[in-house]
Amino acid sequence: MKKTIELLLAALAVMLLPAMIFAGGKKEAAVSADGKVSFTMYYSDNATLPFKADWLAVTESAKLADADVTYEPIPIADYSTKVSLALNTQNNAPDVILYQSTTGENASLALNGALVAISDYPEWTPNFNKLVKDFGLEADISSLKLKDGKLYYLPTIYDAPFYDGGLILREDVLAKYNFAQPKTFDDLYAILKAYKKDNPDSYPLTILAGPRVLYRMTMPSFGISLGKNGAGGSNVLSWDYSKNEYFAGAISKNYKDYMTFFAKLYSEGLLDPEMADPIDGDKWNQKMATGKAIATYAYYDQIGGVEANSTIEGFKLQMYPPLEGTAGAHHQQKNRTAGGIMFPAKTAKRADFEKIVRAVDTMFFSEEAAKIWCLGVEGTTYTMNGNTVVYSDKILSSPDGIYKNMQLDYGCGAAGTQMVWVNSREMTKYDENYARINAEVEAMGNVIQAIPPSPLFDDFTAEEAGILQTPLADAFERWTNAFLTGSKSLSADWNTYVAEMKTLGIEKFCRMYNDNL
Repeated sequence: MKKTIELLLAALAVMLLPAMIFAGGKKEAAVSADGKVSFTMYYSDNATLPFKADWLAVTESAKLADADVTYEPIPIADYSTKVSLALNTQNNAPDVILYQSTTGENASLALNGALVAISDYPEWTPNFNKLVKDFGLEADISSLKLKDGKLYYLPTIYDAPFYDGGLILREDVLAKYNFAQPKTFDDLYAILKAYKKDNPDSYPLTILAGPRVLYRMTMPSFGISLGKNGAGGSNVLSWDYSKNEYFAGAISKNYKDYMTFFAKLYSEGLLDPEMADPIDGDKWNQKMATGKAIATYAYYDQIGGVEANSTIEGFKLQMYPPLEGTAGAHHQQKNRTAGGIMFPAKTAKRADFEKIVRAVDTMFFSEEAAKIWCLGVEGTTYTMNGNTVVYSDKILSSPDGIYKNMQLDYGCGAAGTQMVWVNSREMTKYDENYARINAEVEAMGNVIQAIPPSPLFDDFTAEEAGILQTPLADAFERWTNAFLTGSKSLSADWNTYVAEMKTLGIEKFCRMYNDNL
């Protein structure tokens, strides 16, 4: 009943949006005491990288744009809900929202007037426009437009995708048991099994943050991408790269095969049972450093911190290319664009709306800002030796490694705020080993597949899709947890699960996506 009421209220809010948004006159410009343009901004806060208002990148980027910016950090687990509420009601909505795109509900909200069509103001985003042209991203940006042909957010942009995280495994353990580098999930199973036999109180495979990290990095090798971080934003659909269409991934054989493998790991004590709850960075670090776990799915920049924290003789971590599953060896899908910056409709009523947009364009997309969010400030975090970036002694000596230290101490390299990613700059934060791994992944071919296209829903269809998606996503999360932990059986309860998902409209939902590509 509670869920039904929530859905009805959400639908009513969407229908009333135009009247709610455009009622009343314009707001007065908000100007700080020193004459700077002043605005508020939602920020998705991650427990492994807690926000600091005094981060160098935060303060210097605002200074660059002559802006007084108030960030509102919101826990990542609650972020989508908080954004949805703000956009549905426009009450207490910030002026700017970071780390969002127009997939799922946001598409419906955009078409119903809850978001500014930023493509209506190209002359206000000159830095963004220049980068799109320089990176050759015109077609990529065009694909992000909605049914009305408009763009409703400024996406994060990359000059090239790179392999920044994946399977991290104890290299010294492989040597001890005479295992070669794992190539398949069966190889991984054998390694975990051998370690568990000699260390019965261990859970050899652990997860950073929560299941979503494991799922988004491993599901593509089984031909699916599902859940809260699934590619495409549908939660329950996946993209068939050979047929160029969506299929009901949540009830597919691919998903059943995937869950069968990881449920086996769970039942045999090879997968950390605490993964169902978010595992914070310190706890995850301890599990790895003490040998309670020997494998994880995380990011390369976190290796240094774990190694520095371990007292185990010969302790050595290594990151490996994606393992081969039933659909080949693939990693989390990536585009050369990602979630970015959007403006709630209420912001456009401000007298200084143009100044806000121009400030945002400067503080995130200008060449100077791009360097700040990646490298920090010359003379503080780094110096230049010709064309070579040389990081400060403090950063170079950090046990966390260059990348992680810059994130934690300076706010550089955070996915929620860094909007411009240039591969050559990023590689300066890593060692030769990381470059070698990326070269190995590149040689494997088509490991990092593109994120599937978003459907071009009109406002009515987007609303209908959103109403279908919520109960489907909830049911999927509930059943996935049950299958993984063994409270439901993939053999005995599979048909019941499929029947429930069909009753909730997964087949209709899939048709809607394909009919509106």
